[in-house]
Amino acid sequence: MNITSIDFYMTQLNLQDTRAYEVLKAIFFLLTFLFFCFFIYFIVILLIVYFTTPHVQENPRYVLFAHMLINDTLYVIMGIFLSVFYTYVIYIPMAICYVMVTVAAVTFKVTPYNLAVMALERYIAICFPLRHVMFCTTERSYFIIGVMWFLGLLPNIADFIVLIVSVEKSFFFQHLLCRQESLMVQPLQASIRSVFSIGSLILVAIIILFTYIRVIIVAQKTNSKSSSASKASRTLMLHAIQLLLCLLSLTTSITESYNGEFVIILIVFNFLVFMCLPRLLSPLIYGIRDEVFSKCIRTMWKK
Repeated sequence: MNITSIDFYMTQLNLQDTRAYEVLKAIFFLLTFLFFCFFIYFIVILLIVYFTTPHVQENPRYVLFAHMLINDTLYVIMGIFLSVFYTYVIYIPMAICYVMVTVAAVTFKVTPYNLAVMALERYIAICFPLRHVMFCTTERSYFIIGVMWFLGLLPNIADFIVLIVSVEKSFFFQHLLCRQESLMVQPLQASIRSVFSIGSLILVAIIILFTYIRVIIVAQKTNSKSSSASKASRTLMLHAIQLLLCLLSLTTSITESYNGEFVIILIVFNFLVFMCLPRLLSPLIYGIRDEVFSKCIRTMWKK
């Protein structure tokens, strides 16, 4: 094989790799679009039920659930935009990038907080039913939602302080390929992110495990598969699965450090499975399993 043939062969390989990469990008866009449509469809229906049913809005359990839907919708929207920008190599202003990354990071952290609070609400409802009305009110639900957002913002506030004292003003006026790693200029930022993320997820895991065990004990005492305690234990198990997927999402930074030609496959897999799937479970859990929502949805479809 002469040099000309070798050059032609290498050119063909490069063209095939480029086509394969373009096909993968198209598949990513298609999968993301289909998921987004499916996700938004369920979210809109459930939120319509929530905002048009007065007795549902007065239930602290459903207040927390509606907050989770809105929070997860924000996360998915930010995640899709950031993924598309990165996949198609679109450079955006640093200020806009920082706001988008902050919203995505905060909504990501708020999800497990919301799971923990909902687990505690079920725990009080099953184990201390007489005190449930006193402890779980709509006013306290709104207050707890505010606390969750404050806790979610804390590491980003610390990160921003480290950033502004470490870079020059020109850094904030540049255009960049928007990823969280692009905004990290000091090792301390990564440490803050890791400590808060791992600490929060471990604490939430302990809360969900504790409430699940306690509710299971009550369910066994009632000795009825149709009891509210049994239903609550199954809901808590689904919350645990959601949390597990959130924990596994912490491994995405390791897997995506692979710089091979098909790294886009890892990005698609991580985004759809570890980022999107836990958010899809929430509307499915309450939209299909919850009697109040399923009844309202059937009524809407009949009309």
